[in-house]
Amino acid sequence: MSPTVQDILDIIETFAPARLAEPWDNVGLMLGDPAAPVSAILLGLDPTLELLDEARSIKASLIITHHPLIFTPLKAVHLDRIDGRFIDQALRHKISIISSHTNFDIAPEGTSDVLARLLGLQDIRPLAPVDRGEPGHGLGRIGAYPEPLSAEEFLERLRHACSPPWLLGAGRAPRQIKSVAVCGGSCGELVDLARQAGTQVLITAEVKHHLARRAEETGLWLIDAGHFATEFPGMRHLARMLTEEAGKRFGGLAVTVTDSQRSPLNPI
Repeated sequence: MSPTVQDILDIIETFAPARLAEPWDNVGLMLGDPAAPVSAILLGLDPTLELLDEARSIKASLIITHHPLIFTPLKAVHLDRIDGRFIDQALRHKISIISSHTNFDIAPEGTSDVLARLLGLQDIRPLAPVDRGEPGHGLGRIGAYPEPLSAEEFLERLRHACSPPWLLGAGRAPRQIKSVAVCGGSCGELVDLARQAGTQVLITAEVKHHLARRAEETGLWLIDAGHFATEFPGMRHLARMLTEEAGKRFGGLAVTVTDSQRSPLNPI
């Protein structure tokens, strides 16, 4: 018996409960019928027409994205626009859409946890803890190395961890790196918090000018590694968790991570 969309939502709820999401966010089922059977799942970072085509090509009836399909309230659905075409085609081909955004960022085993572990950090804990009734939840993560790394060694680990399309740095690279903060996606506003926590480096993306200057002036090495690169490893990990749990509950389910979606921004 195939699982339903609601069954998959229930699994995600065990990893990243919707109650963890920020108040401004929109997570959960974006489009579709909770009772619809799920033949296969495709995961991607963004709900794009290309991702929808990929789902059709592998006969996936459910797409899970990190970024929400519907973020601000829709006033109209126009089929000559990208969002309208996406909704129209998803409905026509009976493909449901689930988004797991800041709930997955904040949860243990989420976006920043994955990045921190890929960098080889230990003693990992939230950078900006949030009180959602359980410990270990929060935006970003802090960790440390048992033995300090040189800046060159650290950058090699970062490149291996998430294959960033670029690395932009603000501030001076430390000669040795022991304590590191990471926050997948756009978390430049955590500069002061990272510095106050005693970290030497903050890895994030979409850093604003004034925050880069703040890092420079306070002695923090701030590295912008790109939004897609810092978040996409989390989707691979989510796919592995879904595969394992679906195997336990339903005897198996095809869960695939997109091989076509890339960062929309690249050096030229």
